[in-house]
Amino acid sequence: MAERRILLRAVKSFHTFAWFTIEACMAYVLYTGFRGRADRKTGAAAVVVAGETLIFAANGFHCPLTAVAQNLGDVHGSVTDIYLPHWFARNLPAIHVPLIAVAVLLHWRAWRNNAVRHSQRRLLTGR
Repeated sequence: MAERRILLRAVKSFHTFAWFTIEACMAYVLYTGFRGRADRKTGAAAVVVAGETLIFAANGFHCPLTAVAQNLGDVHGSVTDIYLPHWFARNLPAIHVPLIAVAVLLHWRAWRNNAVRHSQRRLLTGR
């Protein structure tokens, strides 16, 4: 039984680490979107966020580690209840989805503005 508790704690710790990593990527994508610039790091961060979103959606909008936590004896099958506040963990999708939408809009705006500037420059220089 002690082994299962240790493994459950390890799963929850891994989940917390992964969550912080994904949210750091989300914060970077938002930051570069507000700044109106993008680079390869932004692309890599966006791939991490998109990958997490696809995995979450493909798993029926449940964290795949939930089943692991249940198998290890967690009553609720929750991987977030120890290391994140309950209200926050419960509302992660409702918080995350609008952030993704804002990031997409910000980067679309930056791309559009850059495309307009580029086409205006081409018109002015004749190239």
